[in-house]
Amino acid sequence: MSYRRGGAPGGVRDLDWSPSTWLLLITVCGALFLDGLDTSMMGVALPSIGQSLHLPAGSLQWLVGANVLVFGGFLLLGGRTSDLISRRTVFLVAVTVYGVASVISAGLSNDLAIIALRFVKGMAAGFTVPAGLSVLTTTFTEGLARDRALGIYTLCVASGYSLGLVIGGLLTEISWRLTLLLPGPVALVFVAFGWRVIPRSRTARTGLGHFDLGGAFTVTASLLLFVYVVVEAPTRGWASTPTIALLVSSAVPMGAFIAIEMRHAHPLVRLGILRNARLVHANLSGFALFGGFGTFQFIATLYTQDALGWSPPAMAVAFLPA
Repeated sequence: MSYRRGGAPGGVRDLDWSPSTWLLLITVCGALFLDGLDTSMMGVALPSIGQSLHLPAGSLQWLVGANVLVFGGFLLLGGRTSDLISRRTVFLVAVTVYGVASVISAGLSNDLAIIALRFVKGMAAGFTVPAGLSVLTTTFTEGLARDRALGIYTLCVASGYSLGLVIGGLLTEISWRLTLLLPGPVALVFVAFGWRVIPRSRTARTGLGHFDLGGAFTVTASLLLFVYVVVEAPTRGWASTPTIALLVSSAVPMGAFIAIEMRHAHPLVRLGILRNARLVHANLSGFALFGGFGTFQFIATLYTQDALGWSPPAMAVAFLPA
């Protein structure tokens, strides 16, 4: 891979980038773009999927929730793995898994199988994002070059989610299966590009204990159980014995996660950072913003298409300004 005035991976210092540098940036940013595109397209296609497969709203919720929750649960582990193994290897394997899962899910009609593959895609994205970000920060030196690269990277988040509304609406008019299929071939193209342009990095010698697998699995299990309680509570009753039992059950793995992080020599989350009031406030604000908007979009999507009879493209254009 050639770099101008940089000389070696991690040495891109100016803004006069070579074609291979641009291709690396397109590959990494393109993978992030697909994550936003996929989530947005799935949101638009939910009513059509529900009608085709005869799924209730609770099952439809998992088509989005499974992906997002597992992504969040494995994001920290993905960053740790890319640091300890190889950011190049983690990125390419994760994007490959993401692409293959997308292609397979497009041909399925069983809701549980599709949801399971949404889990797989969320986990793959949890490894893709930190590995890709690590590739950029080690390829572009601090200063104008890195600021420009990260600016393009950030832009892909917003553009992927926004364009996903429009593209998802258009594809759903043809077939909702296209919204599941589209990210697959594109992701595999990025893998082919990445194999060529992402520089190799040295692999650190490390043991299994450095990964904190217990922390990643317990926090993810707690989140999934909690969301399951929220989804099922309206049917079972908020004060019913099963609901209360499941709510308590969701607290058990979270307690285990806290215990693991406090005792682990290499924790995914150093709990001492929670003493930082600004950090806690920022996370609570982000939770309220994205959680509130995601919930609103899920309900409004079903309402506008199922109750008001809007077409998927009309619903997508209505949401685009937001």
